[in-house]
Amino acid sequence: MKATEVPEITGAYLFEPTPYADERGFFCRTFDTEVVRSVGLDPGAFVQDSLSRSARGVLRGLHLRSGAGEAKLVRCSYGRIFDVVVDLRPDSPTYLGRAFFELSGETQTTLYIPAGCAHGFQALTDPADTSYRIDRPHDPAEDVTIAFDDPELAIPWPLPVTTMSRRDREAPGLAEVLKREGS
Repeated sequence: MKATEVPEITGAYLFEPTPYADERGFFCRTFDTEVVRSVGLDPGAFVQDSLSRSARGVLRGLHLRSGAGEAKLVRCSYGRIFDVVVDLRPDSPTYLGRAFFELSGETQTTLYIPAGCAHGFQALTDPADTSYRIDRPHDPAEDVTIAFDDPELAIPWPLPVTTMSRRDREAPGLAEVLKREGS
């Protein structure tokens, strides 16, 4: 497994496994304590694993946590997703930077998203399973959502949106969220 920095988002990394493939399929390591530690992250900091399943065209996000934020490892374990990260850390050299990725069950690449960054994705297949490993227990009172179609972000979602939550559909724009969060 190798770790690669994401240039658009300071502190973000892609963890790319080295699969072993044969006539049965493949086997790969999706988390390695030593590789995570080698880029300065604490592998023991992750306290909760979650999984979402989405149909093609479903859009989830853009989400982040208020307060101390939430760092996470995200991986598409089955299918394919278009994944988006937006740096909302005012002191970051990549503040308001955006990065886009296609994550898939074929590659099993994991994306590390630092606390203070917004995250969202769109399912490109039916279904697409997305695994999350987060560094603190979820507290719904700290949930923040930004409009997926905010013109300031101009995210090039690849498909028409088929379904999204009411919270995501009614989310305020980036400027309003930044004002409210004091960024």
